[in-house]
Amino acid sequence: MAVMRILKDVARKFETAIMVVTDDGQDIPTFTGIFRIRDRVPHEKASEGRDAE
Repeated sequence: MAVMRILKDVARKFETAIMVVTDDGQDIPTFTGIFRIRDRVPHEKASEGRDAE
């Protein structure tokens, strides 16, 4: 989770978004905006995650 915290800090510092692609469901709660892609098509916005501690 340290890498996720660093990414979040960088995004906040530079006021930008960082896109992370993962197939690991454990990472999902780290993010605030979650988009699922199926068959190369954005399908839905999932529920909001939580901030990294």
